[in-house]
Amino acid sequence: MEALSSSFLSSLSLSNLSLISPSQKPLLLRISAVRIEEKPPISTSTSTSTRRTSQVPSIPSTPQKPTSKRTPQPPPQPPSVAATILNAFDVLINTFIDPPVRQSVDPRHVLADNFAPVGELPPTPCAVVEGALPPCLDGGAYVRNGPNPQFLPRGPYHLFDGDGMLHAFKISGSGATLCSRFVKTYKYTIENQTGSPVIPNVFSGFNGLTAAAARGAITAARTLAGQFYPTNGIGLANTSLAIIGNNLYALGESDLPYAVKISDDGDIVTVGRCDFGGKLFMSMTAHPKTDPDTGESFAFRYGPIPPFLTFFRFDAAGNKMPDVPIFSLTTPSFLHDFAITKKYAVFADIQIGMNPMEMIVGNGSPVGTDPAKVSRLGVIPRYATDESEMRWFDVPGFNILHAINAWDEDGGDAVVMVAPNILSVEHTLERMDLIHASIEKVRIDLKTGIVSRHPVAARNLDFGVINPKYTGKKSRYVYAAVGNPMPKISGVVKLDMSLSECDRRDCTVAYQMFGQGCYGGEPFFVAREPNDPKAEEDDGYVVTYVHNENTGESRFLVMDARSPNLDIVAAVKLPSRVPYGFHGLFVRENDLQKL
Repeated sequence: MEALSSSFLSSLSLSNLSLISPSQKPLLLRISAVRIEEKPPISTSTSTSTRRTSQVPSIPSTPQKPTSKRTPQPPPQPPSVAATILNAFDVLINTFIDPPVRQSVDPRHVLADNFAPVGELPPTPCAVVEGALPPCLDGGAYVRNGPNPQFLPRGPYHLFDGDGMLHAFKISGSGATLCSRFVKTYKYTIENQTGSPVIPNVFSGFNGLTAAAARGAITAARTLAGQFYPTNGIGLANTSLAIIGNNLYALGESDLPYAVKISDDGDIVTVGRCDFGGKLFMSMTAHPKTDPDTGESFAFRYGPIPPFLTFFRFDAAGNKMPDVPIFSLTTPSFLHDFAITKKYAVFADIQIGMNPMEMIVGNGSPVGTDPAKVSRLGVIPRYATDESEMRWFDVPGFNILHAINAWDEDGGDAVVMVAPNILSVEHTLERMDLIHASIEKVRIDLKTGIVSRHPVAARNLDFGVINPKYTGKKSRYVYAAVGNPMPKISGVVKLDMSLSECDRRDCTVAYQMFGQGCYGGEPFFVAREPNDPKAEEDDGYVVTYVHNENTGESRFLVMDARSPNLDIVAAVKLPSRVPYGFHGLFVRENDLQKL
């Protein structure tokens, strides 16, 4: 989610992170294995000595054996003189120039409850406490990404600024293991070696011109002092995961993809930063789309300088094809997600974009809303070599962060898109608890230019998914997370989109609420027989992580997607708390073996 700010990140700054003063309101959370600006011995697991990395390197070290104990932290070492001086300036900025006064960047609020960070956990056995894991999950792994700060903050901190951590639930026979590992990005590794933050945060570091200038000066000084090299990457990989070619990538929008592997014992290994043979020289979306029939993956990048949108694709082997710059997008927009059909790619130009005056005058974030802007949907042939066939259609008030699916109708003369529309878009970055997202079905007649739309559910829903086999094709069922309020998720609903075609009624046909004090994450659909062409679209299971804030226990849940109430068929008690996060996927055994 960080790409709009990442291009000028190297000239701006970071906020120094440390413990909150004891005089402040205590946190109602449990925190484990989060270091407070200590400098451990330099790790040899991920090399940072070179100024540039390109191809995915070989796995740097052999995964350790499973154990029920957490990874021990190395003994701290004193920071260098330069680091001590620069850290002191950071403290001054966080205390006097830009303290975390807004709720959206106050770590006491942002990291409360199960948003609190956790330490790494090597592969550790889990206990099935209810039902039995379905055989179709055997040998596979559910992996979910999310923000997990390496250092406990004192200064401003936004939820989107945390280091990426993967939580892998790997199933083998009747048993399973959980493993939690940081994605070893260049940012993470440099700061881990230094013992303190070095590279600035995107969403919480630019609150006003004075703070941005002060942190920018410190960042420049750190670069001149050789604390980090911006060409090696300055961003995160904390948002999602995707398989492109035969590689599994951890993704964030402020850096290149990072290849990761799941070892036989369930451990997570960061293989390295990948630029696809030098063809991907900037960041890309965290939501690429893979055509299940062709194996191709479609992606894009966006940013604050022209072209504000660039579209591209990868062939089935993972080779990147040439860029298609979209200059008809004339202002920078927050294009977090998109959709594909068999013929087209569909982009949303929404009311969230760059807001430099708010940063300069209002001491706010450089990303903000423009209430006077008319939202649009852009449709371009997915194999286009230039933007000559790009068409934009006004869809007032249609603001999406996530797309669920899209497909062609009338022989390609119409495009249908299903996505959650954020009705209170002005709260997206500052007060997510005030957001209400209504899933809508939008139809664009490409011949007449007429756009029709209607909601398909009344609940506050986001993180909607489908059977991956139907990506880019007409799909009937959607599984979405219930915000109560966002970013907390209190349950999962199943929508039958066919019900909206006749009488425009609410399409909810099943739901599973997690219970008082229990909150989960994005659901993911796993087909029971993925290779059976005759299998029903909803023949499978919905999986997710759920945390009980009353007991402090986290579980992995498996729900029957075809049952009237999304019945729980298996619940697995996890050996460690899994914080609330973002997006994940289930990787089957045969795909794990190809990685």
